[in-house]
Order: sequence, then structure tokens, then C-alpha cells
Amino acid sequence: MAVQLMGAPGSPYTRKMLALMRYRRIPYQVRWQSVNIGNLDDSENFPKPKVPLLPTYYLPDETGEIQAVTDSSPILRRFETEFEGRSVIPSDPVLAFFNWLLEDYGDEWLTKAMFHYRWHYQADIAKAGSILPRWSHLTAGDEDVAPLSKYISERQISRLSYVGSNEVTKETIEGSFKRFLKMLNDHFQSSPYLFGNRPSSADFAIYGQLTQLAVFDPTSSAIVTQQFPRIYAWTELLEDLSGLEVADDDSDWLDASAGLPDTLLALMSEMASLYIPYLKVNAEAVMSGAQMVDAEVDGRPYQQNPFTYQAKCLQWIGEQYVALSSDEKTRLAELTHGTGLTEALT
Repeated sequence: MAVQLMGAPGSPYTRKMLALMRYRRIPYQVRWQSVNIGNLDDSENFPKPKVPLLPTYYLPDETGEIQAVTDSSPILRRFETEFEGRSVIPSDPVLAFFNWLLEDYGDEWLTKAMFHYRWHYQADIAKAGSILPRWSHLTAGDEDVAPLSKYISERQISRLSYVGSNEVTKETIEGSFKRFLKMLNDHFQSSPYLFGNRPSSADFAIYGQLTQLAVFDPTSSAIVTQQFPRIYAWTELLEDLSGLEVADDDSDWLDASAGLPDTLLALMSEMASLYIPYLKVNAEAVMSGAQMVDAEVDGRPYQQNPFTYQAKCLQWIGEQYVALSSDEKTRLAELTHGTGLTEALT
């Protein structure tokens, strides 16, 4: 039976999950988001999610009742138990922890760059405002689309403060994005995916953001195509890996027994110096009830509204780390020596 979901082409998380299901050969039926603003589904008697986010999956709970669920990372891990073969979680627990970190980074930090480029620069605002409403209102006349374009643009721009895009953080977001592209480009010169010869959930999380940053939004797309064409090509290829054959014995995953490649160590260093410190200052603001995250991130001032969900992300990273055995923690520390990752985690 096909998995039912609702999504949108401009949603990086929809693109993440569609590509993941194609790779895992999970049958699905996607229904594109309703044109009615604020209502993800007005055409059938599907349940509504508690928070209207994309993609929205319609999945049975333990009693068999269909529920609307929206968080991509728990959903894909649920699919790990419900569908056999072609796993996207590395079999090595230490690599699985690295994968968790990079997936979370893609979902929660790279999305800052996606949101920033789309709603900060005029050319990007104009394209998104023009195209996004037409995806769900394809036959409408220009005069009908115009107010929708205005509504969507104004609504998304008003949310920039929650994502963290502003004049204070602009240099941090853009600088970290370009630095990440350089690290990813270096890594792809020796490995087609983050953890070997098969994609992980972190690959799909990063891909989801790049479907917008590398392909759709003009300003960031120009950076990728002009400076990192390899990443543009990777993004297009990852869209459909249903034909990629992988080994049943998990031998396609990176063998970390001899250590990690320098390119992966560079990414772990970025998690230690940028992403985990950001999550910590955000969590501190959430826990203290502060109205603003006002701290230093990546060596620069950083300000944004506290984000409760990302405080939970830090908690979940901590839980994943604590769940490692003593031997696995020791191996993690040895593999990432010099990156600062263990220090950041503790």
C-alpha cells in the first residue's frame, strides 16, 4: 500500500523525503499542497496536523487510526523499521551518530541559508513570490495570483527573525554556507556520498535544502553553479537513486576502522565550532525565557528569536551521544581528535 503524504516542490523537507522514498523504493502518493493559505488539505477528509508543516504524512498510529505527522527525521526512522532493505542509517553506531549530527545540521542550520537567500535578496523574493503560488494555483490568471504572491512574500519575510536572518547574522549565514559548500565539494571528490558509496539520511537532508539553494533560488544558485558545479550535479543526481544498487551486507558504508577521511573530519569540526555552539546559545535563551538569542556564533555577533524546537534538537543530540557505549564514545573521540567535537558534546 502506498504511503500517503502532502507536500510542495518548494519545501526542502518534502524534497528530502520524496528522494529518500525513491531510493528506498517505498511506494507513495504525494498530493500537492492546497491553494488555500493556511490549510494544508481542504479536498478530502484527512486529519489535520497539530502544526501545519510540510511534508504532512498520513500514517496509522498503534491503534490503526490515521494521524497527520510532519517531522521528517522521526518519520524516516519509522520507515527504517517498517520497510526492509536499503537503510539510510549507517550500521556503525559512531557513523550513525555523525549522520544524526549532519542530518540535523541540514534540517536546522542549512535551512537558515535557504530561507535567508530566498527572502533577503530582491531577485529571489520576486522569483519565489511568482512561482510558489502557481504550484498550487496553476491555471489562475495573473490578476488572481498577484495577491497570493504578495501574501506569501510578506508572510515569509516577516518570519525571517525566527529563522535568524537579519543584518547582524547575514555574514554568519552566508559565510558558513559558502564554507560548507567548499567542504562538501572537497568531500565529493573522493566519495559520492557522506558516508561511503550509499546515501544516508544526512545526504537526503542536505539534498533537500540544496534543491532550493542550488537549483531554485537565483542568488545562492549562482554561487553553487559558478563555484561548485560538482554540488549542483550531485543535487540533480540525488533526486532519484531508485536505480542505485547497494550491498546487502552494508559493505558500501564507510569503513572507519582506519580513521575518517580529512574531508569528513572537516565537517565534524564545523559541527563542533558552529552548529553545536549555536544550538547551545539558543537552548540557553529558551530555558531562561529570554526574548532574544544575543550571543557570539562563528566569531561574530548573532541575534534571533529563540527557537524552542532547536532546543529540543540539542537535547536529542545529547541523548544520541549518551546512548553510545563507553567503547563507542572512546572510538568517537579517537576518530575526531583535534576537531573539538567531543569537547563540544560534553
